[in-house]
This record gives sequence, C-alpha cells and structure tokens, in this order.
Amino acid sequence: MVSPDLRQRVAKAVAEIGYRPNLNARALASIRTNVVGVLVPSLTQHIFTDVLRGIYDGLQPTKLRVLLGNTHYDDAEEERLVGEFLGQKPSAMIVSGIEQRPATRKMLEQFDQPVIQIMDLTDDPIDRIVGFSHFQAGYLATRHLIEQGYRHIGFGAGWVNQRSSGRMKGWRRALEEAGIFNPDLAAVSIVQSTRPEDVPVAPTNKHLGESTSALNGRKYLCDLLEREPRLDAMFCNNDILALGVLFEAHARGIAVPEGLGIVGFNDTEVVSASHPSLTSVRTPRYEIGLRAVQEIIKVLEGRDGGERVMDLGVQVMVRASTMKLETLAGQEM
Repeated sequence: MVSPDLRQRVAKAVAEIGYRPNLNARALASIRTNVVGVLVPSLTQHIFTDVLRGIYDGLQPTKLRVLLGNTHYDDAEEERLVGEFLGQKPSAMIVSGIEQRPATRKMLEQFDQPVIQIMDLTDDPIDRIVGFSHFQAGYLATRHLIEQGYRHIGFGAGWVNQRSSGRMKGWRRALEEAGIFNPDLAAVSIVQSTRPEDVPVAPTNKHLGESTSALNGRKYLCDLLEREPRLDAMFCNNDILALGVLFEAHARGIAVPEGLGIVGFNDTEVVSASHPSLTSVRTPRYEIGLRAVQEIIKVLEGRDGGERVMDLGVQVMVRASTMKLETLAGQEM
C-alpha cells in the first residue's frame, strides 16, 4: 500500500533501530508478560539440561515462567528467536554465550528489562553475565597434566566455537609457559567462530566432521599418535571425546595413566564410572542457571546490587586417569 521508495526507507529505519513489533497488540506499552525468555544452543546435550534445571528450580517459587528457544548453534536462528521473544514482552532474557550478531546484541541492548548472558565471561556483557572462564578451565586442566609429569600433551575438539577455543588457548598458554607447546598436537575438525584470533591452531582433521562422538575421540588419538608417537596425555573438549580416547587406548594396549593421561571437560556422571575413572573439569552448570534467575528476581524486585560479571569458577576433579605420579609416590612409600 506504499511506494517502493517509502517501503525501502521504512525497512532501513527498522533495521537501524532494531524495531520489533509487539505480538500482543492488546497489551499496554507498560505491561510485561510473566515469562523469562531463555535461549540455549541445544536441548539434547545434558550440559544445557543441567542449566535449565537451575533456571526452572529458581523460577518455581515465583510467578515467572520459561519461554524456551533452541538456537541449534545457529547465529541467524538466535537473531530470529530474540526478535520473536522480545515481541512477546518478556520480563527478562537469558541467552547462552557472548558471540551474538551485532543486530542481536543491539536488540538486547535496547531491551529495557534484565538480560543475563550465561556459560562464559566477558568484561563487556550486554547487561550482566553469569559463567566461568573457559581459558582458565583449559589452563588448569593442562597445568594438572604438566604437574603429573606429562610432556607431550594433545588437545582434541570436534568443533570449535568461542567457548571451546578459550579452553584451547588455556591449553596452549600452560604448555608455552612450560616450554613444551607443540601445535601439531591439536586435533580440531571444524572451526565455527569466524574470527581467526579465536583459534590458536589451524583445523587439522576436517575429514572427521563436526561430531563430538566417542568415535571421534578414538580417531583423534590415532591421528595424534601418528604425528607424535611420544604423545603421553590428552585434554579433551568434552567427556564424550575423552571416553573415546580411553577406548582407543584400551584397544592399543596403552596403560592409563602410566602411558597416557586423559582429562575430559564438564565432569559428567559417566567419567567417574569408567575404568579407570577419568579426570575432568567440573563446570557449575546448575548453579549458573540458578544464579541467572536469582539476578533477574533481584532486579525485578528493585534489589539490584550492581554486579555485572559473576565468575562461578571451575574445578579439576582428579581421578585415576591422571594420577601417575601420585600412584608411584604412594607405592614407593
């Protein structure tokens, strides 16, 4: 019903100001719905189901309810869902990660209610952030391996986004400090991040695809041993890959931890039940979801303390897969 020129001008203005229509046209401008928009990249990974448990438990005593969206690790889908959710006038938004598109970030910055980013850390959150340092997690895991006497330490990741690249950077920093960094000991298949500085090594296993399966963990160990037969430890981007490395070590007759140390990430239940049990980095997933909700409630009730960056930390849970020196010391005693 308007001229092409006017339509183009209106479309440009909409893009510039990040305008999204209110889907509930009957609501007054000052009215908010009793929902909290929550965007996570996966509903099948237990990592995010743990976060969601914390969110649901935190909201249960309140009148607020969850409006849940799955971005499938797709930036365009995240942008679409943010626009759709904001149009429904939520009381707050919880979004995973810090790699939002400029248009997505702009929409969230213009949102006049609490926005909580989770699962990562940054000095420049949209509003506030609850998470942990992936760099510190990778650094601590690798320092543990170094302290246990391992010297040819590999890193395995099915695919790399900003969070997993932080772990890789921590792995590299610890090895560089010890003077034993070898770029050939990184098995990386797919790089999701578009920023080259996010990934400290080049992808080396593109033929493996982006799966983070146990099968890929087995392939990574095979590949790294072919490149460096002295490989004596692996830090894996998640526990499933670590289990695959363990399976391949068993198949090759490599003793764990004497011949190969293994560290996973996330400290899921299965790693404590494996044989030998696997050392892993414990991440506060449930606590992140719960804390995010607590921050939202504080702001909505006018009790905001002003803390924008909340680092809940990580812990290396040491188990049999890396206890080489401790075991030897115990035997000598």
